[in-house]
This record gives sequence, structure tokens and C-alpha cells, in this order.
Amino acid sequence: MPDSAAEPSSPAPHFAELAVVGAGPAGLAAAVTAADGGLDVVLLDAADAPGGQYYRSPAPGLRAGRPEALHHGWARFAGLTARLGRHREAGRIRHLAGHQVWAVERTGPDLTLHAVTGPDGEGSATLRARRLLIATGSHERQLPFPGWTLPGVVGAAGAQAMLKSGLVLPGQRVVVAGSGPLLQAVAVSLARAGARVPALVEAAGYGAYGRAPRVLAADPGRLREGIRHSAALAGHRVRVLTHRAVTAVHGTERVEGVTVSRLDRDWRPLPGTGRRIDCDTLAVGHGLVPQLDLAVGLGCETRCGADGSAALVLDEALCTTVPGVWAAGEPGGIGGVHLALAEGELAALAVTEDARGGRRDRDARRMAVLRRTRRRMRAFAELMGA
Repeated sequence: MPDSAAEPSSPAPHFAELAVVGAGPAGLAAAVTAADGGLDVVLLDAADAPGGQYYRSPAPGLRAGRPEALHHGWARFAGLTARLGRHREAGRIRHLAGHQVWAVERTGPDLTLHAVTGPDGEGSATLRARRLLIATGSHERQLPFPGWTLPGVVGAAGAQAMLKSGLVLPGQRVVVAGSGPLLQAVAVSLARAGARVPALVEAAGYGAYGRAPRVLAADPGRLREGIRHSAALAGHRVRVLTHRAVTAVHGTERVEGVTVSRLDRDWRPLPGTGRRIDCDTLAVGHGLVPQLDLAVGLGCETRCGADGSAALVLDEALCTTVPGVWAAGEPGGIGGVHLALAEGELAALAVTEDARGGRRDRDARRMAVLRRTRRRMRAFAELMGA
């Protein structure tokens, strides 16, 4: 497991050239890239270890022998955490774990960050930074339906988090339902870990991908990922039911089964199409929503994404509409880990250019590559959300 040591109880530094909020893929990539460029960086995150929701790792006390088995792209994450460790030792990055930033305000030319600290949120910390990079990730979208509060109903992302961080399954017979590409990853993870997944219930379907062959061809990595997931679902005998939704949950003390109904084009259940599937757990979610509290509080403008959720307005350098504030990853629109990593690096190079008043030739070339990568991945993300 990568070294995740941090300084949760030390007082926050008085000033930093760059504050990065969020130590998930985007924030981690941004912090180490900015430190590579010579900036003094403080990295703040509410969790005890870097990685965010995507690279969530088992607690050390569980002594997981192969945490990488629960993740794709673990080698990239291990490389980033190794760089983080080296920068921490050299004093270029201060990693403040257990710091939940709840507000940011403009103080003259600087930005003042306020955080609560400690496991119970009883402590507090305040620090100033000349520039801010927001990498706060996302949260799961939930839609209510009859029985959704019954024990045994969990979020799809929550079920995956239980597996990654606690090495436990939410149940033995799990129906995965909702909409969005996360469902496939969750169903595959649960099945590989030993759960019986009788059905993956997708409200939308996958027809939009076939109607955009150029977008698919421009991002072959995502296409290969989809093929791998489809093969894994078939191998574990998971039925994929498209244009359907869970319309009721059955049980008294906990989940005993669900009713799955066909949907019309407006996602309304068609009468008489309900069928029961027995299960002890329902893992449900309808995609992810950008976490924008800090950005909106600062006055950053938002736009409406393809899936109807708000996302930040960003320029080519990933700067928000508020001077001195950049964003990377999901706050700019849900796009997945590879896009988050690319945007984290790109935003950090842009911040370094702003701080140093110019860019090196190799940074200019790298930024050009990252911009092309970002445009390609954003096009695919818009397709997923449509």
C-alpha cells in the first residue's frame, strides 16, 4: 500500500503559494505537479490518507495484502503518492489530513481557508494562500422511491466504498440499480468479491454510445474499459436490464426483494411490467454530482452539464471565473479518474505559469498535450451524461 502518512494534528502553515483542497486523483496530481514546478504547496483533505473516493484504501488495521486488487490504475496512484512523500520530506508540500475545509474568503490579494480538524471536528485551522485549486470531487445522486429507507438499501458508490475501505460486502445477494457508468464498475467489484449479483438495472441504456462512433474512437481506453466490464458481467452471470428501474423495495426488517419495471422514454414506469427479484441488498445510485460548495461560496460561475447537474465554468487553463482560483476533476463536470488526473496536472502547470510569470518550453508542450487529452475526454464525458 502506498505511503499515506500525513500531519493531521500539526498546526496549519500561515501562508502557502498554492492551497489544494482535496487529495483525490485530481488534487494529488495537482499538488505534486505544482511542487515539481517549485511552488510551496499545502494539500488539505478531510480523509486520513490521500486517494479520495476512487483510490479509497483499506484501513491499516485490516492488513490488506493486495489493496491494488480493488482498483484500476493502482500503479499510477502509487507513483503519485511516492512523489507526494518525497515532496513532503523536502518541505515543498505540507499534507494536512483530517482537515475539512468549510469556507474560503478573499483577504486582500490572498485567500483565507477555514477548516475543522480532528475525528470529531472539534479542532479548527486557518491558513492563507495566494492561489487556490479546488479538487473537491463529487457525491452520489439519489432519487427517492417506495422503500428506499429500508435497511439493506445502500448507495452504489457507498457499496463500493464499503468494499474498498472495509473489505466487507453490503450483502450476499445484491441488485445494482440506477443509471450511469459507475453501476457496471460496482457490479463487477461486488461479483468478484463473492457477492451474487442477480441483476444490473440500468434506467437509461447504452444506445447513445453507438450513435457517437467518433467520440468512442477518440477515447479507445474508455471503449476497452466498457468491453472489459461487459465481459466480466457476463462471466459472473449478471443480467443487464436496460430501460428499467427499481420501483419498489420489499421487506419488513430489511430488504427481501425489489420490483423492477420497464420505463418509457421519459423514465416513467410502464404499468403491468413489474417483476420481482429476490435480494438482501439494493445498491442504487443515479450518477455523481460535482461538489461545489466552496466554489459557489467564492462566487465561481456554474453551467448546466449534459446530465442536468451544475458544474464550474472553466477556461482552457482550468481557471474559474474568480481570479486566483482554479479547479480540476469533477467540479468541472463528472468525467472519471483519467480526466481528473489530466486536469490536475494541467491546472497545476497553469498555476505555476501564473506564479512564475512564464512557462518553460517543456511545460508548454506538456500543456498542449494535456489540453488535447482533456477535450477528448470531456467529449466522452458529455456523451455519458447525455
